[in-house]
Order: sequence, then structure tokens, then C-alpha cells
Amino acid sequence: KTFQAVVSYVGHDGTIYIIPKAHEIALKELMLEIQSAFKCLGLLEPYKWEKGEPCVVRGSDTMWYRGKVVGVGGSTLLVQYIDVGCTENILPCHLYPTTLYTAVPPFCIPCQLYKTVPIGNFWQQDAVDCLQELLTKEEVEIRVQELPGNPWDKLSISLYLDGMSLSSFMTCWKYCVAEDCEDASKLVKYVCNVPGLPTYILPQLPVPGDTVPVRVTHLVSPKEVYIRFDPSKNLVKQFDTEGDANCDSELESFNEALKQCNETVESLPMLKRFRKEMPCLAKYQDNLWYRAKLLSVKGSDPVEILVQFVDYGNFSVVPTNRLRRIPYYLLKYPVQAVRVLLAGFKPAMYDEDVTRIPYSPEWSMEAVWAMMESVEGKQLYATILALSPDITISLFEDNKNLIHMKLVEVGLAELDE
Repeated sequence: KTFQAVVSYVGHDGTIYIIPKAHEIALKELMLEIQSAFKCLGLLEPYKWEKGEPCVVRGSDTMWYRGKVVGVGGSTLLVQYIDVGCTENILPCHLYPTTLYTAVPPFCIPCQLYKTVPIGNFWQQDAVDCLQELLTKEEVEIRVQELPGNPWDKLSISLYLDGMSLSSFMTCWKYCVAEDCEDASKLVKYVCNVPGLPTYILPQLPVPGDTVPVRVTHLVSPKEVYIRFDPSKNLVKQFDTEGDANCDSELESFNEALKQCNETVESLPMLKRFRKEMPCLAKYQDNLWYRAKLLSVKGSDPVEILVQFVDYGNFSVVPTNRLRRIPYYLLKYPVQAVRVLLAGFKPAMYDEDVTRIPYSPEWSMEAVWAMMESVEGKQLYATILALSPDITISLFEDNKNLIHMKLVEVGLAELDE
């Protein structure tokens, strides 16, 4: 049998708890009934709890849930939320014994991956962390492979997330061994929210001493800019990979790949959880989608996210409905914008009467506008001076005139020997 479900919890032993989508309405109705029936505090008088005893438990969200005592001893009780799967140590004052709802089977089903053996024969902590990041609260496709001998034991399943086989994915990242594992090149359709998984790659940088054609794509301050090297020398050939809507190896360039992706972007999943530096697609002011990475949460009502567009260097705060999971094949291209520092000059002497950049007050706004006028939309050249700790360059026009000399000549900057 195949059905859709939501993963409610992943246990510390790797057990995956699912709630079938077909049961969601019944679960909501039961929860409403429980809230109506229990408007009191937990049981305040002394009570001898027994292991296996049914109860209701008041969660941290102040809602009542069906529970079962699975451990006694000490000042707290180990209780399992039977419709979620998780267990917690709970003070007795947050519990109430009841047999009112024992005739209704638990809504969540404990599952294990079919013919999948974790490395070391048990799920290591990093593997459990990966499963939790991937699956918690996600809607998945379940294919039942084997029923348990005991109805309370785990159901053996194949699980698919956005069309991706979970067993094959975990095998690909060396967390387990699975039979009939899909080929890695055909495995991942979208980048997932898991630390340590693939991210953007940097372009191959020229060596110090080289002079290369560049364009400035974003200006942070007169000293700090993002540049793009000659695109024809930076895009690597796309690896063979399978995507839908013809977004695969037949695409000849990054621009073509991104254009094709824009045409099918509505079919891409929205982001539901957010991790710093996570690759994604973000919608810009021109209503087109570009590669980006998440930096931080900037608002809560509504939730807004600070992102950086990695192929230009600029930043934007966007609502979550302007974010999508990025197709995996778009990571095959290096980022096109590189952060660099410009050498040979420094800010002019500080003047309190001059308007300053809030995030870089050593520079005046007038210096920023002057630098922007000097670099915007122009073909420039960069001589690479150093690659670490920061990429440092000299930036000049095709007539060999250093860009920063225009600022020095009008007193907005000084030479820095």
C-alpha cells in the first residue's frame, strides 16, 4: 500500500513516526474533544503511577495530549505522547490518569526503513540528526513493504521525500547500507536542510600576479566589493544529472539552466525550515528567481529572511513565500560573485559633519556614490594581490588608471602605502 503521511517525530533510535494524511481530521477532532474534557490542572494529589498506564499529558504548548507512562521512578515520569511518538520526562502535576480514549488506536505509526541496516547496526547520533532535520513535520510518501508480526512493532516501509528515496539518500551519505540503492547521480532532486550536505562551490581563482577582466556586481563600501570574473572562464561543465522538466545535462550554460528553472519554479517545494548558509532560490524585485543563501531571520510577524544572492553579492530581506528549495543540479555551477577588498587607499580623515555609512562609518556616503559611479556597469580589470586571509586586488580601468584615484583626487579617500 502507498499513502501520504506527515512525519511527526524521529526517535533517538532512528524510529520514524508517521501520521497518515487520511487520519489528520480525526486526530484534530480528538484533540478538540480532549481540550474540552480537560480544563483543569494535572493531578495534584498523590498517585501511584504504573508503567503502561494511559493518561493525558499537558504539553509545553499548554495543550493536552494522549500519553502512556513508559517509565517510573524519581520525581518525574517518562511519558510517551502516543499520537506523536516522542517521549519526555514529565512532572506528575502535568499528568492526569484516564482510560477515556484507550479504545482509539494511536494515530502515529512507528516505522523502520525496509532492508536498510545502519552502520554499526544502530543509528549513530549524526545519522539521527540528519533524519530529524530531513523529516520532522515533512509530508512524505510511504510504501508499505512488510507488516510486523506484532501489531505494536515497527512497520517496514520505503519512504520518499519529494520523490527521493530516503534509504538511498542515507546510503549515499554513508549512514547505512540498503538493498536496491538508487544511483547517487539520480538521487537528489533538491537541496535539503541538513548541515554538512552539498553547498555552493567557489570559482577557480586566478593566481596572485594575474590580471583578469572583471565587473563589479555589488558594492558594500568603497573598499569592499563583489566582482564577477569573465563568465566564460568560470562556468564549469555541468555534471550529468537527472531533473524534471528537461532541467538536466542538456542545458548548455548556467544562464540557460536558471532560465529553465524559472519556468518551472512553481513546481519546486517551498522552504519550511531554515538553516544559516543553506542554498535556496529567492525571488528578486524583478520577479525572477536567483540562487541565494540564507543568512538570518529578520522578522517574525510575518517571518522574513535575510538572504544573499550568491551570483551578484547583494542582500535582500524577503518573506518566506519568495523562497524555494533549489534544484540540486544548480549547485554544479560555481558562484559567480566573489567578495574582494581593494588595495591602495583608505578613508579620508573623519569629519563628523559628513553623512556616514551606518554599517561602515569610516566611509562617507559621498565616497560610496563616487565609487559606484566609477564602477557600475563598466568593464574593469583586476590584478590579484593576495588570496588570503581575504582576496585582495588592485582595480583599474582599461587605460590602467586605478579606480580609487578618482576618490583620492576629490578628497574622499587617501593613498595607503
